[in-house]
Amino acid sequence: MSVLLVEDDPSIAIVITAALEAEGFDVVHCVSIAERDRQLGERRFSALVTDVILTDGDGIATIDRVRAADPELPIIILSAQNTLDTAVRATDTGAFEYFPKPFDIDELARTVRQAVGNAGSRLGEEGEAAPAGLPLVGRSAPMQAVYRMITRVLRNDLTVLVLGESGTGKELVAEAIHQLGHRKAGPFVAVNTAAIPAELIESELFGHEKGAFTGAVARHIGKFEQANGGTLFLDEIGDMPMQAQTRLLRALQSGSIRRVGGREEIKVDVRIIAATNRDLEPMIAAGNFREDLYYRLNVVPITLPPLRERADDIPALARHFLSLAAQEGLPRRRLSDAAAALLARQPWRGNVRELRNFIYRLALLAREDTIDADALAALLEANLRREEAAGEGGLDLAVLAWLASERPAPGTVYDTALAAFERPLFEAVLRDTGGNQLRAAQVLGINRNTLRKRLTELEISPVELSR
Repeated sequence: MSVLLVEDDPSIAIVITAALEAEGFDVVHCVSIAERDRQLGERRFSALVTDVILTDGDGIATIDRVRAADPELPIIILSAQNTLDTAVRATDTGAFEYFPKPFDIDELARTVRQAVGNAGSRLGEEGEAAPAGLPLVGRSAPMQAVYRMITRVLRNDLTVLVLGESGTGKELVAEAIHQLGHRKAGPFVAVNTAAIPAELIESELFGHEKGAFTGAVARHIGKFEQANGGTLFLDEIGDMPMQAQTRLLRALQSGSIRRVGGREEIKVDVRIIAATNRDLEPMIAAGNFREDLYYRLNVVPITLPPLRERADDIPALARHFLSLAAQEGLPRRRLSDAAAALLARQPWRGNVRELRNFIYRLALLAREDTIDADALAALLEANLRREEAAGEGGLDLAVLAWLASERPAPGTVYDTALAAFERPLFEAVLRDTGGNQLRAAQVLGINRNTLRKRLTELEISPVELSR
C-alpha cells in the first residue's frame, strides 16, 4: 500500500513519512501540485495526504484534477490556514478527513489506515464553495475542534446540541451550520426559550388556534411552522418547562406538531439545533429535564470553549469587532500588536459577548485612530474603576464614574443610564432568588412579564445566575 504525501515543509514531511511507514505504508513524497499530478498519472496510490498552500498553488482548488485521475482515491487534507472556511472547503471536495495544523501525528496515521480500509467514504459530497462572511472567528486549537464538528453535520439533518458558557457564541454556531448546510435556502428561526413565559411557550413553539385561550383572538403560526424547510434554533433549552419538553419530544419523534387548541396534525420538516449553558445531566437526575429528550437532542454535541481557553483568538476577534463597529458607523480604529496582546491577557468572564461590547466602546471612546497599549490600559483601568465605584463608592460616585467613562450621546443619557443601572440590580436580585423570576419580580415590585422583557433586552440569563 502506498501513500502520496504532498507537503513542502521538510520537517513536517519527515515526521509524517516516519509515522506512515511505521503503519506499513510506502510513502512517496513531493512538494508541488505539478509533481503530484505527474505521480498520479504514473501509478496508483492507496491514499493522498496533501497540504493546502503549496509551492505552485492551492491544494484544495486543484483537487478536481486528483478526482479526474482517480475518482475513488481517499484524500486527507492538512492546513495551517485554520479557519472555518478552510474546513468547509476541505469538506466540499469530498475529502476523507481534514487536519488543521498542528495535529496529532498518531491520529493522522490512524486516519490514513482507516481511509485505505474505507475507500470511497468521504466527509461530504462535492458542492458549492463556502460563502464569504462566515460568522465564526478564530484559529486556536479549541476552535479547530468546533470547525471539524460543524463540517460533519453540514450534509445531514442530525440534531445538534451546542454547549458552552454564556457569551461564547452558541447561536453563531447554529447560524454557521444553517448557512453552510443544505438547508441554507430555508428559514433560520431562533427562539430563546428562557425568555418566553412558561404559560406561552407552547403557543410560541407550536402555534395556537383562535379561541384556544383568553387572548387568542386569531390563529397564530408557531416557530416550528415558521422554520419549515429550514432550521429551528432552541436556545437555553435547559430552561424549558417540563410540559413543553414533553410536547417537544413528541414533535421530534413524530415529525409533526399540533397547535394549541387544534386537532390537526401538521407535518413539519425542520432541523433542530439546541443550545444550553447548563449541565443537563444533573437536571435529569433532579427530575428537571427529561432524559429521553436529552438523548433526542444530544445526537451531535458541539462544545464551545470559553474565551479564556482560546486567548490566542482574542487579537483576531478584537480586530474583527473593530471592523464591524466601523461598518455600523463608529470611527474606524486600528489595534497595535501590543494592545492586542494586552487584550489577550484579560479574563473576559463574559466571553466573546463581553469582548465585543468592550471593543465597540473602545471604538467610540479612543482618541487616536491607532489604539496602542497605553490608551487601551487607560480604558481598561476606567472600566475597572467604574466596577469598583459601583461596588464600593456609593451610588452617587458610581453615577459620576459612569458618566465620565461612558459619555452617552445627548438625548440618550436617561435610557442608557437606566439600562446600566438595571443590569446589576436585576442580576443581584436574581442571584438572591436563585434565578427564580417570579420571586425576583415580587422583590423588585414589578410585573413578571415586565421583568422578562427587560431581561431579554439586556441579554441577562436567569439560568446562569441561578448557580
